[in-house]
Amino acid sequence: MFITIDNQDTFIYTAAREIHHHQPSVLFIHGAANDHSVWNMQCRYFSTHGWNALAIDLPGHGQSKGPPLNSISALADWVEKCTKTLNLEQLAIVGHSMGSLIGLELASRKNSLANQIALIGINVPMPVSDQLLETAKKNPKVAYRLMNQYSFSGRAKLGKNDIPGLSMEGVSLKLMNRTQPGVLHADFIACNTYDKGISSAQKINCPSILLLGSQDKMTPASRTKSLRNALPGSLVKVLPGTGHAIMAEQPNQVTECLKNFLVKT
Repeated sequence: MFITIDNQDTFIYTAAREIHHHQPSVLFIHGAANDHSVWNMQCRYFSTHGWNALAIDLPGHGQSKGPPLNSISALADWVEKCTKTLNLEQLAIVGHSMGSLIGLELASRKNSLANQIALIGINVPMPVSDQLLETAKKNPKVAYRLMNQYSFSGRAKLGKNDIPGLSMEGVSLKLMNRTQPGVLHADFIACNTYDKGISSAQKINCPSILLLGSQDKMTPASRTKSLRNALPGSLVKVLPGTGHAIMAEQPNQVTECLKNFLVKT
């Protein structure tokens, strides 16, 4: 569906289903240089099991218009406008990578709508090197290849896929190459400059889960200790043999983890 945010067309994937306000809602937020399609399997599952499942395209990503936003706070403000336009009162938030920072910021705010939050592939802080920032600005296609190279585990790079004949790296790179100019650089700036992660986590009162990949080179599970300490009641699930592109490498396991968390907490 399309809605209008800041006078711009905004796309929200709902698995071709209408929103029913008597049902629980789950909002999926994608990461840098991605769009709603990374959540297709999860959206399809929840939309057929009694949930309003919504996966947004952030500004300048996918089918959403408007300039990209280069701060996590601004992106969280924008997502809040989406939830208000849709008249959502309570919802679970699921975010991956940059999307997890947006979710963290949203859930920490006073009068937050979040009643559950799942943070997938997250580090706090989430630094981006000066070299990669410069490459994203001047030669984004090279940055896409570098980013793609570090997003997958060893088995995925060797062609392991539950769907025969489909390359996860190839699909990911094609998705990134559809991104509008300037989007990746803005996304990287947003991740690199967000310095409120721990303080935001300490303000969160709703149930939370960290879903991590054991072979994630971009947001290593080993660097989540401070975040875990800031979320003392949080569940933690580390998927073995999985890189940063968790939903691509382990779609069924991600769906199962989210189902167990969202339905049982």
